[in-house]
Amino acid sequence: MSTNQHGSLLDALKGQPKQVWITAFAAVIAFMGIGLVDPILLSIADGLHASASQVTLLFSSYLGVQVIAMLVTGAASARFGPKRTVLTGLVLIVVATALCAAAATITQLVALRAVWGLGNAFFIATALSVIVGAATGGQKGAILLYEAALGVGLAVGPLLGALLGSISWRGPFVGTAVLMAAALVLCSVFLKKDAHEERPKIRISDPIRALGHPGLLRTSIGSALYTAAFFTVLAWTPFVLGWSSVAVGLIFCGWGLCVAIAGVALAPKLAGKLGEQHATAVSVFGYAVLMAVLAVPSKPVIVVGVIVSGLISGLLNTLFTGTAMSISDAPRPVASAGYNFCRWLGGALAATLVGHIATWLGSQQAPFVVAAVLCVIAGGLLLVKQRGKPDSHEVPQEAVLVGEEL
Repeated sequence: MSTNQHGSLLDALKGQPKQVWITAFAAVIAFMGIGLVDPILLSIADGLHASASQVTLLFSSYLGVQVIAMLVTGAASARFGPKRTVLTGLVLIVVATALCAAAATITQLVALRAVWGLGNAFFIATALSVIVGAATGGQKGAILLYEAALGVGLAVGPLLGALLGSISWRGPFVGTAVLMAAALVLCSVFLKKDAHEERPKIRISDPIRALGHPGLLRTSIGSALYTAAFFTVLAWTPFVLGWSSVAVGLIFCGWGLCVAIAGVALAPKLAGKLGEQHATAVSVFGYAVLMAVLAVPSKPVIVVGVIVSGLISGLLNTLFTGTAMSISDAPRPVASAGYNFCRWLGGALAATLVGHIATWLGSQQAPFVVAAVLCVIAGGLLLVKQRGKPDSHEVPQEAVLVGEEL
């Protein structure tokens, strides 16, 4: 999307109907779930007598189930309608978060996070289409609203986790359950009923078939490698710092704000100057440099590195999607599902292995070194030219579906 196409956030906010605001509110809370547990990882480990490797499974189960569910959410929405799909996701999230607050063991908590991930997949994959269909001012304003919701959720999640987590590690789960229950009631009342109409059928196998395109496959693998580095920062930094939940929450609040700013304001400009594919490659190499910086055994350096990494993450969240959606001829919903399957599989594996990597290599900084190497490989994959496909210098409006990835 070019810069002038992107519009301003203030223009996108004007005159929107209730169901847009309600869905956006629910999206903010859903995105909060990504970073909510980050500040309380140490508290959970202490409270449930769990190791670092066990606690990072809270990311793995959440993402792992979400990865698989992403393959079926498109088919579910096409069959049952967007409102039913959204409400199903919200119900699952409310139940899972409420039960998380009562979990007695780390195994129970990991299992409930998996249910949370399933609900998130159903909600997030459908909410954007609801906003686009209901928003005034066209698709560009709707996408901008959704990106803003993503950024607010990523920034507020760690902060809420820190504030409520300073009372008890169970507090953030209670707070999320209450907020999401309010979103469920509002969505059930104000979202329009699903119309009885013929919807295009999407087979579960279609996203996997789409990955047969070499360019889309390379981009998806590159994104998976980057996302592995992304979740190395999220899942491992709290253990390296060893600070209180409030301190970690404030750091990741700053990180989330940087993600929001870069995704909405900076990514379109960079894509306009370098082209999607080159801009993505440059950004992922920059992320590799930051991972190397995080490997420096200095806590002040790590804090600055984490916050700055939010800027590059914001760029990559938008640019990777733009590249994936424009590089093949597959229908965008199908290409997006295949791409997201690969991408979040990388995050799930990283969150599972990050603690083991530190143990195997005998260093707290080792996961960041591995993350840097993965980003270098990702950048190399993006620099492979696709025959007969020039690099586009414009990010398609439909492609900037940052929220759909999370």
